[in-house]
Amino acid sequence: MTIKVDGSPYGVMTASDGTMWFSMAQEGRVGRVSGGGEVEVFQLDPADGQPTVLAEASDGAVWVTEFAGGRLSRITREGRVSSVELASPYGMAHGPDGALWVTQVQADRVARIGPDGTVTSVEMPGMPSAITAGADGALWVTLNQGNAIGRVTTAGEVTVFPLPTEGAMPVGLTAGPDGAVWFVEIGAGQVGRITPDGGIVEYPLPDRSARPHAIITGPDGALWFTEWGAGRLGRITLEGEITEFELDGAEPHGLAVGADGRIWVAMESGTLTSFTP
Repeated sequence: MTIKVDGSPYGVMTASDGTMWFSMAQEGRVGRVSGGGEVEVFQLDPADGQPTVLAEASDGAVWVTEFAGGRLSRITREGRVSSVELASPYGMAHGPDGALWVTQVQADRVARIGPDGTVTSVEMPGMPSAITAGADGALWVTLNQGNAIGRVTTAGEVTVFPLPTEGAMPVGLTAGPDGAVWFVEIGAGQVGRITPDGGIVEYPLPDRSARPHAIITGPDGALWFTEWGAGRLGRITLEGEITEFELDGAEPHGLAVGADGRIWVAMESGTLTSFTP
């Protein structure tokens, strides 16, 4: 199933009410797809903020990072938009402490936004990009230019684990179903796995130039990832077996498991494309 969009989808997220939200970085918009497939679009103002990653708030509103605009914006289900200033935000994740954790890629920091709105941050050099909550109760971060994976506890203690492969440039990461954190290396064309104690294994893709971008845990217990440079969707089992699927369109970025159990992919060429595991 494919949904055409008037724009260039970048990030995608499934909300608790079953709707699917997506960002359009080039156009400065955020869209919502209902269960029936109807698309509603919300224009951000100003439109040059490059909205990227989405996360649902506890009240059903949606947070979106505006990397270029230096804003973290919040959109209610009715479409009301408000923003708070935050330098170069990109990745987001809810922590086990009830706070929203946000990477600041150009500031080399990870910010914590508490339930009361208080903002604190910790230094994490190396261009912190994606972030996820791990099974160990800490937050895990890809350090794209640091060629490493970072770990920060809710108390702000930081540990950095260098990657074995030079120039790996990790981007997306996700908590796996096995208690480890899985990530993709856009520079090296590999999928990686890191355990809570820092043990790292890397799995080369058949096409090392595929430029994997984002990764999630699928409903089938495997990991699914986008190959931005090759226009493909990839799947890797916990044992490291890799399968690849061609996608219609170009430049797949974010992906999410939809309320229908399908894998939905944001294609910058103008569609939201689904794939049945």
